[in-house]
Amino acid sequence: MKVTNVKSFEDSRWTSFRQSVEFRHTAALELIKEGTVLDIGCGDGLFMSLLRKRGVTAVGVDISDEAVRACTAQGLSAEVIASADALPFPDAHFEYVVMLDILEHVYNPVLFLAEARRVSKKYVIVGVPNFSSLPARIQTLCGRVPENNRPKKGHVYWFNHPVLMSIAKQAALTPGRLKMNTFSPFTVMNDWVTHIWPNLFALSFVLELQK
Repeated sequence: MKVTNVKSFEDSRWTSFRQSVEFRHTAALELIKEGTVLDIGCGDGLFMSLLRKRGVTAVGVDISDEAVRACTAQGLSAEVIASADALPFPDAHFEYVVMLDILEHVYNPVLFLAEARRVSKKYVIVGVPNFSSLPARIQTLCGRVPENNRPKKGHVYWFNHPVLMSIAKQAALTPGRLKMNTFSPFTVMNDWVTHIWPNLFALSFVLELQK
């Protein structure tokens, strides 16, 4: 998509759509202790509002005017940017830079991660869906585009565990704690099974990266 098309897509989306708390939000919250946070692709400000309840200062940026309007209407700090590969902040400005379900929407995630690294003092937290999960594989075998990667959602880059780790390395970031939204028929051993085969039994990843 061209930038103008992406902006139109996002403006149309945020005119009526509002987020609800999901795995990526709660997992990212567990990785943040204190300090300032930059939420890239903040949407309607749900994650920033969760941070505010914990007394954490957050700033949001988004390509959508409608999304930023939704944030400011709640008293949240947010601004419109043309692209997240050229952020209007100095180096090492935030303790944490967060991108939840953003990287799958861009053609060059390494460039976006490198810019997030620049404005972060230490941590970058990313959340992406896992295209290699068992449900996604079954949908592919049935001749369907997996639900978490359908074009109507604006996804242009498909992630799995090795791809995420490789992109982090290319952006000069070191993987830290990893949170996974599990899918496993072995309910008693969900965490154990998922950590052995993350590509198969994780529906999505939230990864802490360090400079």
